Amino acid sequence: MDSAEVDKLAAQIGEEIIARVKGAGAACAIACASPASAQPAPHSPIARMIDHTLLKPEATRNDIVGLCGEARRFGFRTVCVNPCWVPLAASELAGTPVKVCTVVGFPLGATATGIKVAEAFTMLRVGAEEIDLVMNIGALRSGDYDTVKCDIQAVVSESHKAGAIVKVILETAFLDKSEKAIACTLAHLSGADFVKTSTGFGPAGATAEDVALMRQVVGPKMGVKAAGGIRTLEDFRRMVAAGATRIGTSSGVKIVGESSV
Repeated sequence: MDSAEVDKLAAQIGEEIIARVKGAGAACAIACASPASAQPAPHSPIARMIDHTLLKPEATRNDIVGLCGEARRFGFRTVCVNPCWVPLAASELAGTPVKVCTVVGFPLGATATGIKVAEAFTMLRVGAEEIDLVMNIGALRSGDYDTVKCDIQAVVSESHKAGAIVKVILETAFLDKSEKAIACTLAHLSGADFVKTSTGFGPAGATAEDVALMRQVVGPKMGVKAAGGIRTLEDFRRMVAAGATRIGTSSGVKIVGESSV
């Protein structure tokens, strides 16, 4: 699929989705109601593009404290942690430019909308400043675009009220090209700030091809986050060249260290 074909597909999909979700505001309102490598200079351009990530279920308190210590030392953009660790991360990073990012509806995206909103609401009040939301993958693949849009829109609304940004995780490994384009269009229409490739728990992670497709569909202003399997400086550069403006990785220290050699 070349660039012209992608642009044509995105335009067609956008028109179709706008027509299908027109007048769905009332339905949304009902569905969404809810309450020791080389030490580089801190805050380098590369570090400031990285969400320093630890989402393993077996992560301990000491692991999270260590993650935050690395984030302070290297100047990463955020730490991305599971919801139970948000208060700890916020405490560890208080007074620093490093923000706390957490995940909602993770990792399957199959949680009810009200639960996703409640999760975001709770996390935003204990220190989260960025929300990585897993979209309703099954609804998208079923062609139920109203449900997908309402789901994203509800979390975006709650998060934006608190001044936080939302990145919508597509889990691209489960989608074909058309579905990826539709998912990006729905995230854009729903007011999300970023689209993101992967949870890191799916069958595959980020690819430069997917990042390029996502960038073509959402245009130059919306953020694109590549995550999943990015472990080297070469991986980082390939994703950025394809259009990523944020990188999620557990290998941030290694990547920034490689950039200083």
